[in-house]
Amino acid sequence: MSNAQSWIDRGLTHVAKTYGRYPLVAARGKGCWLTDIDGKKYLDFFAGVAVNNLGHCHPEVVAALQDQAGKLLHCSNFFHIPQQIELAGMLCEHSFGDRVFFCNSGAEANEAALKLARKYSLDNHGHDRFEIITAKNSFHGRTIATISATDQEKISTGFGPLVPGFKYVPFGDLEAVKTTIGPQTCAIMLEPIQGEGGINIPPAGYLQAVRELCDQNGLLLIFDEVQVGLGRTGKLFAYQHDGVEPDVMTLAKALAAGPPIGAMVAREKYAAALGAGTHGSTFGGNPLLAAAGVAAMNVYLNGDILENSVAMGNYLRAQLEQLQTKYSFIAQVRGQGLMVGMELTIEGGGIVKTALDRGLLINCTAGKVLRFVPPLIVTDEEIDHMIEILDRIFKEL
Repeated sequence: MSNAQSWIDRGLTHVAKTYGRYPLVAARGKGCWLTDIDGKKYLDFFAGVAVNNLGHCHPEVVAALQDQAGKLLHCSNFFHIPQQIELAGMLCEHSFGDRVFFCNSGAEANEAALKLARKYSLDNHGHDRFEIITAKNSFHGRTIATISATDQEKISTGFGPLVPGFKYVPFGDLEAVKTTIGPQTCAIMLEPIQGEGGINIPPAGYLQAVRELCDQNGLLLIFDEVQVGLGRTGKLFAYQHDGVEPDVMTLAKALAAGPPIGAMVAREKYAAALGAGTHGSTFGGNPLLAAAGVAAMNVYLNGDILENSVAMGNYLRAQLEQLQTKYSFIAQVRGQGLMVGMELTIEGGGIVKTALDRGLLINCTAGKVLRFVPPLIVTDEEIDHMIEILDRIFKEL
C-alpha cells in the first residue's frame, strides 16, 4: 500500500464525509506548484479555491507567521491587538470603508453583513424592513443564513426551513431588481462577479445602476468579494472596476494568502449599528492570523501582483480562446484578471479528473464551467504548460 493510500484510508475512516475528495494527499507547495506525499508535482490552477493568491507558502507570509508564533498566538478580543489594528487600517485606507470586523471565513463575514443590514434597518426604519435581495446562482456560504441567501437548491436541500426574508433575482437583470424592491427591503447583496455560479460577469453599468437604486430607496449595498477580492480580478477589489462603492464589503479566502481569516468592511454610518455585545468572534483577527494578513496586504499593495493579474489574465483568456477555435464543445471563455471560466457544452467533471492524473489542478463549477483561478504570481510559461495539458485532454475527447 502506498503512503498516499494509507492516509486516504485513515481519512475515510475518521474524517467527516462532507467533501467528494480526489485521491491526492497534499504534502507541500511552493509558488504555483503543489506536491503530494509521494513526490508527484501538480501545476495548481485552483489555488485552494482562490485562496493562495500569492502562491503556496509565500516567503513574506511564512516569515510573518513564524515571527508572530514565537511572540503571541492568541489573545481575546476583549483586548487591543496591534496586528489586527494594523490590518484594519490597511483595508480602510485602500477601500471605501471606515471600520472592519474580523472573523474566520467568508461565510462568517457574510453572516456579519446580513446581521448588520438588519440591525441598521431596525434601528433606523423599524421592524418592517428586513428583506435582503440576492442573485440567483450566487454563493455566500454554508451557514443557515448564508445558504438562505444563496439561491441554489443543491446547497440548501435538506436544511430547511431556511431563514426567511430573502428574495432572489436573475444576476445582471436590473429590471428584476427594480420590481423586487419593496417596503420591506433593507439591502441588496451581490458578488461583483459570480464565482461558484460559473464565473458570471454582469452587464456594463449594472453594478452602478444597483448602487443608484440603493441610494434612491435607502438600502444598503453589500458586495461579497470573498472570492473576487484581493487582486483576483486585476484590482485590489473587484468593485473598483465599475467606479461604484458598496456600503459593506466582505472578504476572506486570499486575505492572508493561506491562513484562515475573514473580514467585513463597512462605512462608519452602518458599522455603528453593531455596538459592543451585538456580534463577535473568538478567533477573529487574532495576532497570528492578522500578522499573516498584514504581510499579504503588503505584497498586494507594494509588488506587481495586480499588474501580473491583469497581464496573465489577458494571456490566459487568449490561450483558452485559441482552444475554443479548435474544439466545438467549448461554448465561451469569460473572466476578468485571473478569474476565468471556460463554459462547455458537455459536463466538465471528467476533464477535471483527467487533468489531475496529468498533474494539473483545475475545477468545474455549475456543472459545465471549467474554472481557472491560479495564483496571481503565475507566469506565461506556466500558463503554456497548463494549455498543453488541456489541449491533449480535449483531443482525446
